[in-house]
Amino acid sequence: MSPERGQPPTVSVVVVVHDMMRELPRTLLSLGADYQRGMTADEYELIVVDNGSVRPVDGALVAGFGDRLRLERIDPAPPSPARAANHGLRLAQGDVVGLFVDGARIASPGLLAEARRAAGLAPRPIITAPAFHLGRVRHMEAAEVGYDQAAEDRLLTESGWESDGYRLFEVSTPAGSWGRGLFGPAGESSSLFCPRSIWDELGGLDERFALPGGGLVNHDLYRRACGLDGVELIVLLGEGTFHQYHGGAGTTRRFSWDEMHAEYQSVVGAAHRPPANAPLYVGRVNPALLPLVERSARQAINRATTEGD
Repeated sequence: MSPERGQPPTVSVVVVVHDMMRELPRTLLSLGADYQRGMTADEYELIVVDNGSVRPVDGALVAGFGDRLRLERIDPAPPSPARAANHGLRLAQGDVVGLFVDGARIASPGLLAEARRAAGLAPRPIITAPAFHLGRVRHMEAAEVGYDQAAEDRLLTESGWESDGYRLFEVSTPAGSWGRGLFGPAGESSSLFCPRSIWDELGGLDERFALPGGGLVNHDLYRRACGLDGVELIVLLGEGTFHQYHGGAGTTRRFSWDEMHAEYQSVVGAAHRPPANAPLYVGRVNPALLPLVERSARQAINRATTEGD
């Protein structure tokens, strides 16, 4: 439904950024009303939280959104994005609130409308979309194949994504957290949407995760959300977010999985395991995604066969 003038927007999206002057314009373009399908500008708000960037986010960059975008800055800021994310979540006014804890992610054109639609399919929905890395390898291996920001700029220019964002499926690979395929358990959500009441129940991100980039703070958030009583996990099968290569702490391997997992265990008191919720799949599958759907189905069949032995 469309909100009345002066009423809270139906959807809020919180985007956390740190030194992303190259990436943020694309992220914002993908979240703009001219790009997002099935949503009008007065049906959602954006909250961009600058987590202590060396060069603060230029206000001119967000001026085109008018009063539908709020720019906040944490300064001084801790190395982890958890505090910045929680600050943005507290400001969100929408009935459904989404979080991009990594602001270098380009959204697919139907992400917001499909998240809003999915929110009406269950009393307590946890909504996510598959995550991808731009290019033919995950960004942890980018340096090994000579993939860098210049290569990515060329890839994006040639893809024509600005006129049809679903073309990004053709030039990307599933993120590591989705390495088990579209029908396997994901390790984290890079675009988590929940009703406002569930965010309040979660209490946001755990600020005890202190590593630069947050370590496994986002994995912890997703697992806690999926572990709440009575929730329904909904995966937006035809949508996604596409990570731009920007030298983040995780993708550049400044911290190994073992280091990040050690912090996770110290905070949570247990080893990390992907949530085992059986998802409800919602959406329209773009033809560019069909090869991945086929591979994912084979992965799921192989897992079922192995587990049945």
